[in-house]
Amino acid sequence: MSVPLRPGPSNWRRAATMVLAAGWARPGPATPSPPAAGFRLLLLRRSPHQGFLPGAYVFPGGILEAADRSADWRGLFEPHHRPPRFGLGPAPLPRAAFPALPDPSPDAADGVPGALPDDVAFRICAIRETFEEAGVLLLRPRGALPAPGSGPEPDRALEPPPGLADWRARVRSDPRHFLHLCAHLDCTPDIWALHDWSAWLTPFVRTGGRRFDTAFFLCCLLEAPSVCPDLTEVVDCQWSSPSEATENFISKEIWLAPPQFYEIRRLENFASLSDLHKFCLDRAVEGRERWMPITMLTADGMLQLLPGDELYLEDSDYLEKHLFTEKKIEEIMKEGKKFHRLVLHDRHLYSLYVTVESKYKQVYPKSYVMGKSHL
Repeated sequence: MSVPLRPGPSNWRRAATMVLAAGWARPGPATPSPPAAGFRLLLLRRSPHQGFLPGAYVFPGGILEAADRSADWRGLFEPHHRPPRFGLGPAPLPRAAFPALPDPSPDAADGVPGALPDDVAFRICAIRETFEEAGVLLLRPRGALPAPGSGPEPDRALEPPPGLADWRARVRSDPRHFLHLCAHLDCTPDIWALHDWSAWLTPFVRTGGRRFDTAFFLCCLLEAPSVCPDLTEVVDCQWSSPSEATENFISKEIWLAPPQFYEIRRLENFASLSDLHKFCLDRAVEGRERWMPITMLTADGMLQLLPGDELYLEDSDYLEKHLFTEKKIEEIMKEGKKFHRLVLHDRHLYSLYVTVESKYKQVYPKSYVMGKSHL
């Protein structure tokens, strides 16, 4: 079912996020053994002065800019890669979702002759933002043709070029400079290394709040690249296995917003980087699910309901308001059986209940229930 977003007070923006998973280097005499998870995820700490998710640990990402869709990119990709998708392979199957896509923002470059398709533009956005925030360059030399599906092995990040700080400052001031950087290095953004993973719409929080329609991509790297936070949007970083990130969240060392917590728990399904990479290649044509959580306020806490949950309502009335109940969370949980929900006990205590079947060859996280000692 697809229900269009009606005009409302929310300020919707389109965005892209990069879930960067990297393998562990071979342990040496002074290097600890790799954790059981076999890979680490890059998490960036947002500045406490940011208006959206201040202080949160997030994956790199940001707003889709007109420059990410510019027809000028075609001159860089061609003649090595043919438009419009430049060798990305078959377009993912369209998926009906609640709600329908919001109208793009005026700076999205829709309707401009030669503008790149979403599949390419969102990948460029994620790669550009990863460079801006973390100093990581996911580029490929122009003459290097990717194998179908981006190849059997994970990729490597490009070594930082001389003058990295100057280039980052230029790109931050004007996203069009990212194309100039790629041309200067005779490279293209490595769009082939990014795999469709998921998409999240910001749930309603308050009237007039900023809300994002964010595409999540996953990229597997053989080794973790050097990371240099920009110290403006991002003030710190860490590489953590999914289990370590969960433990750090519970111990209040870091704070994760619900989508990041959900995705980290989902990634605990994979024992190694090669398993994760193969999984992404095998489901490439399936595309990504797109979810908008609906918040339910209870007598003693809060739920975030996801599609498939028995309480989830595909009703456009709830795009701009919460559900309310006078019942307590324990009572609500005893009454139901079909769950796809997060229970937000407080800022650092989430329980995750998943009893629904996954779709489109994707995996969902296993249920994760906080023990009473934590509550």
